[in-house]
Amino acid sequence: MGEARPAGAPTVLRVVLGKRLHDLREAAGLSFQEAGRALDVTHATIRRMEKAEVGLKVPYVEKLLRIYGVDDPAEVEAFLALTREANRPGWWHRFRDVLPEWFSAFVSLEGEANLIRAYEPHYVPGLLQTEDYARAVLRAGQPHAPEAEIERAVAVRRERQHLLTREKPPLLWVVMDETVLRRPIGGPEVMRAQIARLIEVTSLPHVRLQIIPFAAGPHPAMYGPFHIFRFPIEELPDIAYAENLIGASYFDQRDDVSAFLEALDRLCAQAAPAHTTKAFLGGIRKEI
Repeated sequence: MGEARPAGAPTVLRVVLGKRLHDLREAAGLSFQEAGRALDVTHATIRRMEKAEVGLKVPYVEKLLRIYGVDDPAEVEAFLALTREANRPGWWHRFRDVLPEWFSAFVSLEGEANLIRAYEPHYVPGLLQTEDYARAVLRAGQPHAPEAEIERAVAVRRERQHLLTREKPPLLWVVMDETVLRRPIGGPEVMRAQIARLIEVTSLPHVRLQIIPFAAGPHPAMYGPFHIFRFPIEELPDIAYAENLIGASYFDQRDDVSAFLEALDRLCAQAAPAHTTKAFLGGIRKEI
């Protein structure tokens, strides 16, 4: 009995195609079991294909499309072309030696989103870090890692940052605690350069940066950092991402994501307005 083999972290396109297969199966009135029997695989394989937990084999997809009643040759070929593209590894694949599997999915979401919102209470987000700041953060988190491994991880951050300078960059909206700016990471020179970088990005039309000062008091997102991704793709819902010491969680259920969105909206209202951020950063830089 043939089985689709497990794949690495899914690309966003693979997630989209999985959702399309799900919709086509339901429109055809077939269960997981019926689709699996037609393909000579288990019902669990069909479920995993739809959830993008395994790669999409082109012969399997082609047969499923016929089973689901998709008989237009042009439509079938277009779907198969997307399947082949979805199976190509992302750029981050070459960094799999230093990139955890759970974070590879984050990089894929980040690269396809047209809106990235984030709350960060501890560090400057990776997309806005200087190399020296990134190096210091990584060394603090991985004190026993070889120097070459740290440099590979810095290279990943450098690659990720290219999305801010591409032709159609996403809107990046970040709220940071004042703690991020007060925590000395890498020494005064590194911090001054990092704050200078933040001042620089405040002038970009697709970057919105807000600081929540100590004086603002408690707020609804104090439990930890998180990201929310929104996509220009109808099949993809908003996705929230929360990281912890040994991994991360992804949320795509409406109620779960709404909780993150509500907390972030309240936090943005409580933080200093974005137009004051440059002056706020300049004041802190002078103090260092």
